[in-house]
Amino acid sequence: MERFGLVGLPNAGKSSLYNALTGGAALAAPYPFATKDPNIGVAKVLDPRLDALSEMSKSQNVVHATVEVVDIGGLVEGASKGEGLGNKFLANIREVDAIVFVLRAFVNDDIPGPSDPLEHLRVVELELALADLEAVENKLSKIQKAARMDKSVAEEAEALQRAHVHLAEGKPLYRAGISEDDRALLAPYFLLTARRVLVVVNVAEDALDTIPAVVERVRKEIAPPGSASEHDVEVLGMSVQLEAEAAQLTGQDRVEMLEALGLGEGALPRMVRSAYHLLGLRTFFTTGEKETRAWTFHAGAKAPECAGKIHTDLQRGFIRADVIHWDELVEIGSWTKAKDLGKIRVEGKDYEVVDGDVMEIRFNV
Repeated sequence: MERFGLVGLPNAGKSSLYNALTGGAALAAPYPFATKDPNIGVAKVLDPRLDALSEMSKSQNVVHATVEVVDIGGLVEGASKGEGLGNKFLANIREVDAIVFVLRAFVNDDIPGPSDPLEHLRVVELELALADLEAVENKLSKIQKAARMDKSVAEEAEALQRAHVHLAEGKPLYRAGISEDDRALLAPYFLLTARRVLVVVNVAEDALDTIPAVVERVRKEIAPPGSASEHDVEVLGMSVQLEAEAAQLTGQDRVEMLEALGLGEGALPRMVRSAYHLLGLRTFFTTGEKETRAWTFHAGAKAPECAGKIHTDLQRGFIRADVIHWDELVEIGSWTKAKDLGKIRVEGKDYEVVDGDVMEIRFNV
């Protein structure tokens, strides 16, 4: 299962966010390094499309998509040189597929550390970039020598050289505008700043009205208009404490609390969906009276591969997929009606599944 890691300075709210997302019980304490070993849990991807389909089908069971969350111990200045949890911290980041920066934007005299989210961002980005710079420098001269003898590694050497230029300037690769080709060439090096990034700015419970301004301030720093990262980095604001409290409630109690605070569905579902997409994950659905289920697939996958998510026999004996997009199906009101109206499409082995498709697989083993 793909996983995203929560990364930030001590006391930024990572463990509280982890608990809210996973229903876990990670220690969230107002002192550094309360989290020494990473906590790993599973977050449910709440999806209004799934709810609409299950209501339409009057399903007895509803199964959400899920994604793995890792709560990584706090990073401090000097981590790239072994300060704080140092190398252990950096090793934990290398094991996740995408990163969620948690930046503190609240003042609390009882909790040590800076309250300026841009200071949090500066430290986190600098330490990860320095660690990557060291890793690239250790590899660069060797691969450049190898490229003189073996032209097949020349492109890899050039990608490393381009990465070195950005990192030497203190610029993390995720906002340096590196190409997808370079990203693929650099993948074997597990560079920290080459991972996809989502940013969460954590404000105080009584400062919800400041969210638009503080988010814009961080966005201008991390992804200014016209920059290479303008469309690659999403910045979300929330009060992690309030979201964590709401997450402990269920059903109507949770809805009423969020509505009373003017938070709609809450920031957590939006954050999980953003992290899910950041990992390159998409969703197709199956629906019926017994069950409506969200199935996870990688963007670009073809119909037989998606069928295999349901069962390997469906991929092995794939004949065709009957397909309709979820919103069109809900509008029509049932699969049977959609079929009678000729709205169900028949797709073959080369069909590239679209996020939000509802499918029935025809197979023969």
